[in-house]
Amino acid sequence: MGYNDFIGRILSDELQNLSSLQSLYLDGCSLDEYSLQSLGALSSLKNMSLQALNGIVLSRGFLDLKNLEYLDLSYNTLNNSIFQAIGTMTSLRTLILHSCRLDGRIPTTQGFFNLKNLEFLDLSSNTLSNNILQTIRTMPSLKTLWLQNCSLNGQLPTTQGLCDLNHLQELYMNDNDLSGFLPPCLANMTSLQRLYLSSNHLKIPMSLSPLYNLSKLKSFYGSGNEIYAEEDDHNLTPKFQLESLSLSNGGQNTRAFPKFLYHQFSLQSLDLTNIQIKGEFPNWLIENNTYLKLLSLENCSLSGPFLLPKSSHVNLSFLSISMNHFQGQIPSEIGAHFSGLEVLLMSDNGFNGSIPSSLGNMSLMYELDLSNNSLQGQIPGWIGNMSSLEFLDLSRNNLSGPLPPRFGTSSKLRDVFLSRNRLQGPIAMAFSDSSEIFALDLSHNDLTGRIPEWIDRLSNLRFLLLSYNNLEGEIPIRLCRLDQLTVIDLSHNYLSGNILSWMISTHPFPIQYNSHYSMFSSQQSFEFTIKNVSFPYKGSIIQYLTGIDFSCNNFTGEIPPEIGNLNKIKALNLSHNSLTGPIQSTFSNLKEIESLDLSYNKLDGEIPPRLIELFSLEFFSVTHNNLSGKTPARVAQFATFEESCYKDNLFLCGEPLTKICGAAMPSSSTPTSRNNEDDGGFMDIEIFYVSFGVAYIMVLLVIGAVLHINPYWR
Repeated sequence: MGYNDFIGRILSDELQNLSSLQSLYLDGCSLDEYSLQSLGALSSLKNMSLQALNGIVLSRGFLDLKNLEYLDLSYNTLNNSIFQAIGTMTSLRTLILHSCRLDGRIPTTQGFFNLKNLEFLDLSSNTLSNNILQTIRTMPSLKTLWLQNCSLNGQLPTTQGLCDLNHLQELYMNDNDLSGFLPPCLANMTSLQRLYLSSNHLKIPMSLSPLYNLSKLKSFYGSGNEIYAEEDDHNLTPKFQLESLSLSNGGQNTRAFPKFLYHQFSLQSLDLTNIQIKGEFPNWLIENNTYLKLLSLENCSLSGPFLLPKSSHVNLSFLSISMNHFQGQIPSEIGAHFSGLEVLLMSDNGFNGSIPSSLGNMSLMYELDLSNNSLQGQIPGWIGNMSSLEFLDLSRNNLSGPLPPRFGTSSKLRDVFLSRNRLQGPIAMAFSDSSEIFALDLSHNDLTGRIPEWIDRLSNLRFLLLSYNNLEGEIPIRLCRLDQLTVIDLSHNYLSGNILSWMISTHPFPIQYNSHYSMFSSQQSFEFTIKNVSFPYKGSIIQYLTGIDFSCNNFTGEIPPEIGNLNKIKALNLSHNSLTGPIQSTFSNLKEIESLDLSYNKLDGEIPPRLIELFSLEFFSVTHNNLSGKTPARVAQFATFEESCYKDNLFLCGEPLTKICGAAMPSSSTPTSRNNEDDGGFMDIEIFYVSFGVAYIMVLLVIGAVLHINPYWR
């Protein structure tokens, strides 16, 4: 009955009828002290979880739970007396005190460490000192110890008894502030099977020589430390056969793969990301470890051709060799050798040639990234028929030709990135069947024609990037049905027509969490211009990006006042069009906007003075328009904008411009202004029209007289 809205009192008389109860879960309930005392009546109780209680944990009732074997008090605030009660639970085998706000040393005088049968202890996410090991080593049956994120610092606490835990099978000390080298005495922990030391400041040899004596070791995680190469990588053979090894993030130039890897035959997961190993692709590693499921060699300075193992390897499901120096063609038989692949990441290399057709046989593939290579030819139509494919990135290659006519018939396709190729022709019906797409990036190609009318079928679309193409015509009205859009970039095309209010009013840019981002947050990437600079956005930050870029097109008409509905937008760029009319006063509602570019249009009238209320604004430009009147007050963000933000507006005055506003300054620059009264301008408009008409008639009379006098000219 955990994590519900239960509030009230549990009576001891009621619990007497449950004397045979063995398991009780009251996580997240609101209980009073009397209720907790009543739990002592459950004499047969073996398993109890009281996570995140909104009450007092301490009670005399705990003293009577002699048969309790499992106790979870995580996410509570404990005082010293509770440890006395725990110390009496002599049958306890599992104790979890995760995030209990333990500050400093656990009191050792309360009998807490008299738990001779305790096998599993979790003290993670508390603030502890290294001396905690001095008392933990008195627990002879302890097999699993969690001390992650406990603010432990200095060297590994060997003098406090760490190496005396020779019965310990699993040790988790990741996410602390430990430093120094791995001590030789770790070899005494002969029962150790899993050792997690990730995200510290330790110096770990690539050879793992301090661990060679641990014959039962199955998993070692040392990522996020300093991985170094020993001067003499000896030929000693380790006693262990690892199943999981992670040494990513933080390696120096290790020159070659460590020799001990040649003696490993049980690996299931190997992560050497960012370790500068150099050399060729280790196909021998796949051949030796037939159970290998995950292999990550991203950014390892590997080079040469991508070598396949001699035989097929059906167990490999994740392969990343991105950010290396591989060259040549992707092997044509890659699909046959790795038929079980679910994730294939080969970006940022030097692969050339066409995309091998055998990739289409990988029926389990849901993520494929071949971006930033030199691949050529057309995008094969079979890619869209991969039934499990969710993420596809072919951007930054030399792919050419039209889009496949029915690209993406897979109902699971979520993200498609095809930017910076040489794709040609219309979008046509390419993605009309891909209703689940979240992100579609076709920017920086040579696509022509119109934005297709079926665009509204992509009802889950959040990111639409079609910039730097040759698209023309008006934006289809069905685009307004895409109410999940948060980023739309149509810049640098030949689009025309008005920016209609329906394009704006239905898009409040809601920012909401979607599980999709947790799945592909590390791979999603696209470019978007903010503050007049094109930035690459990658990872989880994408879900917070909101913006519109319609710049460098042929849009006309006025900016719709409904623009003010976009109260979550971060960037708006309407520059380099032919927009007319005033800057709408509703712009002052864009409270979260950081970049606003209206330059190079034909806007007139005054700049709304309430724009100074945009306190998040960092980039602002209205250059090269027909604006008039006084610039906004030099306060808040507008105190940072220089003359270049306002230049080439003939009738604009005030700081930071050099032109001072005065009586002789006209309030309007065009005869279509709302106020045509004489405001002390250069010329009365009625006199101008009369003078022009008289001069025009005089010219006609002179020409007629000359023709009448001279027959030759006539």
